[in-house]
Amino acid sequence: MNGTPLLPDAEWLETNGLGGFALSTVSGRNARRYHGLLVAATTPPTGRSVLLGKLEETLVLGQERFDLSVNRYGGRLHPRGDLHLRSFRVDPFPTWEFEVGDVRLRRTFFLVHGEETAVILWELTAAPEAPVRLEVRPLLVYRGHHELRGPGTPCDPAVWREEGAVRLHPCADLPDMRLAHDAESVAETFFWYRGLEYDLDRERGFEYSEDLFSPLSFSWDLSARPEATLVATLGGRPASDAPALAAAEEKRRRRVEGAGSDRRLLRLLRSAADRFVVKRGDGWTIIAGYPWFTDWGRDAMIALPGLLLSTRRFDVARSVLETFARHVDRGMVPNRFPDEGTEPEYNNVDGTLWFVEAVRAYLEAARDENFLRQVYPLLVEIVERHLRGTRFGIRADVDGLLTSGEPGQQLTWMDAKVDGRVVTPRSGKPVEVQALWHNALRIVALYAANLGDAFTAARLLALADQARESFGALFWDEKTGHLADVVAPDGTRDLTLRPNQLFALSLHRPLLTGARAASVLKIVEERLLTPYGLRTLDPAHADYRGRFEGGPAERDAAYHQGTAWPWLLGPFVDAHLAVRGNNPESRRTASAWLAPLVEHLLGPGLGLLPEVFDGDAPHRPGGCVAQAWSVGEVLRAVLKTGA
Repeated sequence: MNGTPLLPDAEWLETNGLGGFALSTVSGRNARRYHGLLVAATTPPTGRSVLLGKLEETLVLGQERFDLSVNRYGGRLHPRGDLHLRSFRVDPFPTWEFEVGDVRLRRTFFLVHGEETAVILWELTAAPEAPVRLEVRPLLVYRGHHELRGPGTPCDPAVWREEGAVRLHPCADLPDMRLAHDAESVAETFFWYRGLEYDLDRERGFEYSEDLFSPLSFSWDLSARPEATLVATLGGRPASDAPALAAAEEKRRRRVEGAGSDRRLLRLLRSAADRFVVKRGDGWTIIAGYPWFTDWGRDAMIALPGLLLSTRRFDVARSVLETFARHVDRGMVPNRFPDEGTEPEYNNVDGTLWFVEAVRAYLEAARDENFLRQVYPLLVEIVERHLRGTRFGIRADVDGLLTSGEPGQQLTWMDAKVDGRVVTPRSGKPVEVQALWHNALRIVALYAANLGDAFTAARLLALADQARESFGALFWDEKTGHLADVVAPDGTRDLTLRPNQLFALSLHRPLLTGARAASVLKIVEERLLTPYGLRTLDPAHADYRGRFEGGPAERDAAYHQGTAWPWLLGPFVDAHLAVRGNNPESRRTASAWLAPLVEHLLGPGLGLLPEVFDGDAPHRPGGCVAQAWSVGEVLRAVLKTGA
């Protein structure tokens, strides 16, 4: 971003609307296995594979060679192209400015929306009279994006010369890649780059060394023509298409950001929101996070109002709802679509109830009566299956509340598991599930009444009234002044302070109001609020983990045991405005809570919001580099408060 201090280790992201992406650091050093310039979704939006890892670039000035790339080998950086990097920005595309003596070189990179195509452009912007050449060697990876190419992995890529392009066939089970170019020469010289190290993988407790291969290199005489183009594609794009592709993609992005928008913050948030909206078959879906999540039902439904309704992309929002509606089974929305392209998984208790809330938000925003008539039978089916019982012990209890759970299953959003042990066991009646269930009953009852189904409307309203009465008696604790987090099947109440009780205040049809709601909000603010989100556990609790770090087991143990989540600021702001009044003073207070996340987005986040932050200061970011519900809920809250 313009004016942002140069942060060599910060990560930038490009996406293509298919589930494919490009991700690396500002310096160009790949620091995790997911980094690459063309990570293609071979079965959109899944089947993601790292094809083009990076480029080794060298400026040749007379007889002197200056490398512009950076790698880590044996704990050391080599070469040190970052020493020549003078500036970086992401708007409208990732753009680097290099300086070597009197020579200045600009590199621009972008992905083409709707294609598995990466475009790299170089321009010599200042140079002396001496000859200047650019040599570029692509480093190929060719493996699934969760994997690593181990030492000695065989590779003998076939190379075919075409007019203005080279086609590569590195392995049988992944697609060919075509490198279109306008280079003066192409040299077919095969090299292995052994032992590249990914320090972020090492920090996360994973294997972190990999061998990449390069079958050829390109060379341009920038003294004769100061521009160079390379297009890595799974299609047939020629290099000559690059200027038109750049113009079209910039126009598309400006349209997404909002015509005439002069608020940089909203432009960045809308741009960030667009990255998660991808194709699934003939419709649309929402990727939960980059670089490793696919489309998860719970995440998609929570993120949808911010990503799509706040940006008035109503047709896409309807398509996302229809995508998940087509996969409803036994009254349940899928928890996730696996990356392997296998059958959807349904192991969650709240995703379907979030689907009902997302339908409500869409209908309120779009006023789409046709969709209401289309989806109403499904909503009734969902409620009926939850009343009678469905997977994982999900059913309405005699008190009207929703119970769920089976041994070894983690069904709520607090779903971490370590060595088969559920970290936050919440079988029985989780507090936010009751809030969502009550909300769903009243929503479907309203639609039933609007469509003339008086019997269903009356029945569901009676059930909602029963659930509300039971909830107050069962969950409220006068001594602590807040709600239980979960009521176990044996009736034991877990009074651990977590943010889940906020949903009893924040949803469209709240379960808690008045003095009790004010007490809950005050306690949550005092003990769980951080500058970057809400902690998932009271710091005073013995199980609190303030750092999200270490290997997979350590991180999963901290995931919902103190780690702060930005997306929770959305319901926190909703609850604040509902309880304390939606007035200028309340909105100013909420805007102040959002300010640190806004600063992160404008600064080191490079236009992205991560999945989590440490619960303890200085609240380092962690998890996914870019998370859908973080962006969606912050965008929605910013618009709601006028931040």
